[in-house]
Amino acid sequence: MKLHDLVPNPGSKKNRKRVGRGIAAGQGKTAGRGTKGQGARSGSGGKLYRQGGNLPFFRRLPFMRGEGFTPINRVKYNEVNLDQLAEAFKANAEVTPETLQTARLLRDPRNPVVVLGRGELKAALKVRVHRVSRGAKAKIEAAGGSVELIG
Repeated sequence: MKLHDLVPNPGSKKNRKRVGRGIAAGQGKTAGRGTKGQGARSGSGGKLYRQGGNLPFFRRLPFMRGEGFTPINRVKYNEVNLDQLAEAFKANAEVTPETLQTARLLRDPRNPVVVLGRGELKAALKVRVHRVSRGAKAKIEAAGGSVELIG
């Protein structure tokens, strides 16, 4: 096969419809635009957001003041509190995203884990998660446990 042998598939290319070229052409006179009215006229088809007397879409929306935008690369964490850890784990247990998933404490295992400081902790735990709040870290270490952050 050579370059001059290449042709598009049959039926994939159509000629442009030439409207307004007389009665015999099949699309003569009004050229498929109907009779009179805004759609039959040449020129603009109205402004972009004009809806012909309806209240425009963007004015129907609730007026939000200073909301800004939602950042697309925001990290969504699985939040786990100390009182949940105290219920689910015994002393000297290792707390990792995998063990938290088996304990059914994660909402979405694909997201990173953050430990927050609600509740008290009696048992010493080895905590290996992505993020720990300052208060939670202090309580874990006060109970004799250790905190290690996953990169």
